[in-house]
Amino acid sequence: MRAVVVERYGPPEVARIVEQPDPVPGPGQVLVRVEASTVNSGDARIRAGRFPEGFGPVARLAFGFRGPRRPVLGNVVSGVIVAVGPAPRGRAAARLADTPAARLAVGDRVCGMTGVAMGAHAELVAIARGKLALIPAEVSFEDAAGVLFGGSTALHYLTDKGGIRAGHRVLVIGASGAVGTSAVQLAKHVGAHVTAITSARNAALASELGADRVVDYRAMPPEELDERFDLVLDTVGALSPATGRPLLADGGRLLLVVASLVETITARGPVKTGPAPERAEGFATLLGLIAEGRLRVVHEPALPLDRIAEAYALVDSGRKVGNLVVHPQPASARRDSTQQTPERTPS
Repeated sequence: MRAVVVERYGPPEVARIVEQPDPVPGPGQVLVRVEASTVNSGDARIRAGRFPEGFGPVARLAFGFRGPRRPVLGNVVSGVIVAVGPAPRGRAAARLADTPAARLAVGDRVCGMTGVAMGAHAELVAIARGKLALIPAEVSFEDAAGVLFGGSTALHYLTDKGGIRAGHRVLVIGASGAVGTSAVQLAKHVGAHVTAITSARNAALASELGADRVVDYRAMPPEELDERFDLVLDTVGALSPATGRPLLADGGRLLLVVASLVETITARGPVKTGPAPERAEGFATLLGLIAEGRLRVVHEPALPLDRIAEAYALVDSGRKVGNLVVHPQPASARRDSTQQTPERTPS
């Protein structure tokens, strides 16, 4: 199979395509033919060896000192099951029993996230059944891949960490990114009033996604806003606990998707941060909203895998809108041509 490898940290050009043996699914795993994946900020940080403040030594200990120990990056998978591994045993079998994952079979359209195992920037990937959700017939491979990284983070922060409910006043900083585009729509879906902060060039997009008010961050930095919010979701690291707390109404919560090591360790009370879990149930929720036309997946024009360096360069530029989808399969072999769905406007 073809795969993109990153053997040393560096600029986008360190990512190159090589031929590798096809992976073999182990117990409790399936083999997925990857029709779509993404190049996201997490991939770019690992490729460059560039991590949030304070996380550098810890991250290099986890991922590798001079380059990634797992050279095939990418943790978003969208595709078709082509083989099934042996049945798991013991506790793993008990956890899998009577779950949707237990019924997955060859030919199913699925999507999921591989976590620290990565490996999705390839034509094939072996992944645990429990990490996958079925893709509804109405949802394309591109949309399924495009929603997972940002959508699952937005869903977790707004619901689990933020306790969002109808009537909440929500501020989304970085409203045009992978997390922000989903966050604006998910907040509107539950009946919140949303203020979106983005660049002037993406203001129209934020409005289209449902934002009640759009603010150009160059004209009005978020810490200078005179309004107070029940939830402040910072997806880009613009705020610190010190600058974000004054934006909160009584009982409000400051949700820092991007935070330094010190901010993560010392987060208390209304300040919430930390990694978002990768749950198949959350993926299914997002896919259902897409299928119903209630969630629009925003992403740049998809690129073939052999233009991975170009994809990384766009992510590094900070000008990416939504997510960035890549197609590991050659155009002539892609299965998504009959599964494409038109762009939807959230209801």
